Amino acid sequence: MAATKDPRPCSIADALALVGEKYSLLVLREVCLGNGRFDQLVRNIGVPRDILAARLRRLVDAGILTKRLYSERPQRFEYRATAAGLELEPVLMTLKEWGDRHLHNGTDLPMVVEHICGHELVPVVTCRACGEEVHHQDVTAHPQAPGWTVTGPTAA
Repeated sequence: MAATKDPRPCSIADALALVGEKYSLLVLREVCLGNGRFDQLVRNIGVPRDILAARLRRLVDAGILTKRLYSERPQRFEYRATAAGLELEPVLMTLKEWGDRHLHNGTDLPMVVEHICGHELVPVVTCRACGEEVHHQDVTAHPQAPGWTVTGPTAA
């Protein structure tokens, strides 16, 4: 089947266009851990400096990170998550949990995140309205974009 000229309108695709570039979520991980200085980011992520500079510019321009001067001479900046950036932290925690289960088999974990209650954080998605945990079989998609159904574009 040939690819459509216009793919499905999707907030996931829109978000990935911004944070799905290689290293972008790792930049956000480090910033959320409190490591917002350029050299820390290069060291902790293993990202080439030119690519990091480009990712930081894009994340700042998108309002996910802010840039703050911390040294005049030489001029140096640190990066912090904005409110929008902090809203991505549950995505990072959920992705980490998936990796812990499926890539590390729940053993020899590279990092454990502790919740304020003192227990290891194991994130779950819940419904804001009823508070119940969400499972695949519990949801039904309702496309809102004109000309689209769950199975794809409607006949023109």
